[in-house]
Amino acid sequence: MTVLLDQVTKSFGDVEVLKALDIAVENGEFMVLLGASGSGKSTALRLIAGLESTTSGTISIDGRDVTQVLPKNRNVAMVFQSYALYPHKTVAENIGYPLRVRKTPKDEMTRQVMDVATQVQLENLLDRYPRQLSGGQRQRVALARAMVRRPALFLMDEPLSNLDAKLRGHMRTELKRMQHRLGITTIYVTHDQVEAMTLADRVAILENGILQQLATPKAIYDDPANLFVARFIGSPPMNMLEGRLERGQFLHRDDRIAVSIDTDSSAATLGVRPEDCTLVPPGTGTVDGTLYAIELLGDHVLVTVAIGEEMLTVKAGKDYDAALDSTVGIRFEATGIYLFDGEGQRLRQ
Repeated sequence: MTVLLDQVTKSFGDVEVLKALDIAVENGEFMVLLGASGSGKSTALRLIAGLESTTSGTISIDGRDVTQVLPKNRNVAMVFQSYALYPHKTVAENIGYPLRVRKTPKDEMTRQVMDVATQVQLENLLDRYPRQLSGGQRQRVALARAMVRRPALFLMDEPLSNLDAKLRGHMRTELKRMQHRLGITTIYVTHDQVEAMTLADRVAILENGILQQLATPKAIYDDPANLFVARFIGSPPMNMLEGRLERGQFLHRDDRIAVSIDTDSSAATLGVRPEDCTLVPPGTGTVDGTLYAIELLGDHVLVTVAIGEEMLTVKAGKDYDAALDSTVGIRFEATGIYLFDGEGQRLRQ
């Protein structure tokens, strides 16, 4: 099942929420729409489901224009953040509700409910009610109810956001395995970059209704299209220094950093990820700064270094130690330096 959004625009009154959105989802792909609150990602999902109508543009599912087609005729299943379970129905009744609406024979309905319940490890909980379940179990019921319809397309709107961190990690793994096993095209909305990077075959990053980049998680991390993507992806985030470009050098305060771009620009941003920085003795690296903080995170430490008013984060070995407020040097790996112009667009060789 393929999905194509062609120049899709959506406005609510004078507010344009999506702006000429172009996305092509491949058959069997796990596509994640990632963005902050208000970026338009959930609106895009609702347009695909048919719960909202487009202002302009077309939406096609498997080559069929469904822009004006009712939701019930799109053969999609949607899983919401709130689970949307019937509290007075058992797990089995909740899962089997779509089959009951279709007037599926009772024996066949029982067989299909047990089949999908087994896939999401709910076969021993079929007689319980939602109030008797944990958050993760309720989410699996919602997934099973979507699965039992055997849709051609799964649409998921932040389905894990109500779960605690440990359960969220477990459910990410389960979701990825389930989607791989079933091979059903899935479009998943989240504001959580960890979910996006771990679940997706490809990620579409939205900001203010505009597609910023569409690529694999690795490509987005290694090759961000612009300053917004570079800042948005990465934990801890990419370090940024403001300055200017002059004759193959990036000028920041009193520092001159050799770069691979021979372009002059009165306003530019240099980015480098924490893992592409190394702590060295003062005067032997790319820049010097004052050691501001050290945070032990188990297998590594995060070292924060102040350079004037700006803070840089460096990933160092777990045994690193130094006195706070001491002067340290930071060496940037040349291959890890990213440059952006005054408009936030990526500068390339």
